Amino acid sequence: MLFVKRTNIIKLSPLKNYLIYRHYIVIVVTGGAGFIGSAIVWRLNSLGENNILVVDELGHDEKWKNLVPLQFKDFINKHEFIEKLGSHIYKIDSVIHMGANSSTTEKDADHLLKNNYEYTKTLAQYCTQNNKRFIYASSAATYGDGSLGFDDDEKGLDDLRPLNMYGYSKSLFDSWAAENGLLNLIVGIKYFNVFGPNEYHKGDMRSVVHKAFEQIKKTGQVKLFKSANSSYRHGEQMRDFVYVKDAVDMTIFFLKNSAAGIFNVGSGKARTWIDLVTAIFKALDLPVNIEYIDLPLHLAEKYQYYTQASLDKIKKAGYSGSLASLEEGVTDYVKNYLLKDKYLGY
Repeated sequence: MLFVKRTNIIKLSPLKNYLIYRHYIVIVVTGGAGFIGSAIVWRLNSLGENNILVVDELGHDEKWKNLVPLQFKDFINKHEFIEKLGSHIYKIDSVIHMGANSSTTEKDADHLLKNNYEYTKTLAQYCTQNNKRFIYASSAATYGDGSLGFDDDEKGLDDLRPLNMYGYSKSLFDSWAAENGLLNLIVGIKYFNVFGPNEYHKGDMRSVVHKAFEQIKKTGQVKLFKSANSSYRHGEQMRDFVYVKDAVDMTIFFLKNSAAGIFNVGSGKARTWIDLVTAIFKALDLPVNIEYIDLPLHLAEKYQYYTQASLDKIKKAGYSGSLASLEEGVTDYVKNYLLKDKYLGY
């Protein structure tokens, strides 16, 4: 068993004709039906833990399918959860906050501030005031163009200049938490380019692995953006790609570890887009076939040409897990999930 002690879950009230949830200790996973959130629930299940409260808003897409093979005690809508946060219906042990609008092209700034910034503030205040572990998703998008590097030292938070509103909403919370002295109590995870199963519902925000797989299956070819930066040839723009199974292991590490602050989660190795799609072609046993297309104007000023997570801090905190190479992660994803149309947990 992990982290929690099980107690009586439900009790039928003799006075009322409904079930009253007794205090049972739960790990809350917000965004628990989403990509990384559902992968966290899957990993907790694989470690023997199902005392989990999934918090999300399912909407009209098909992310509900991520939940079907998973084990958890209850599901609650994210708005209802925040309203009942102090009601003691659930005795919360830890909150892993993955819920957010993660679209890097979202233009509704007020929505992002309310959904990504204010909601996270409410959860952080509740957890710190009630001595609950709080782990939340920040993003490598906070690093902007990378000119200041990718060091997860909190001292440089206010110097960062994100390139899109999504990154800014995450950066705002990071800075707020630092300003209010919370970063010695909570954990912020700066995820780099995560790919893997359970991202199928994300539309245009899916990883290039998933998009390229679909292109190759249909046409035998992949389209990549041309470089508009003379320092990088076409297809040689670089990213830190990290497999979702590694990303969730690095996240769950902080449930058992008392470290606090901002931490990068990535592979620690920048690889090119050519490397990425070559691994997909190889996993499909097909020849590499790439066409380069113009970078859209609306992305040109917001495009990151290089990202690479510094992992010194998380390693210093005690994380020693081995990470899959790009080729290993892509091969597992393609052969064991995409080709079989499978979700984590099946």
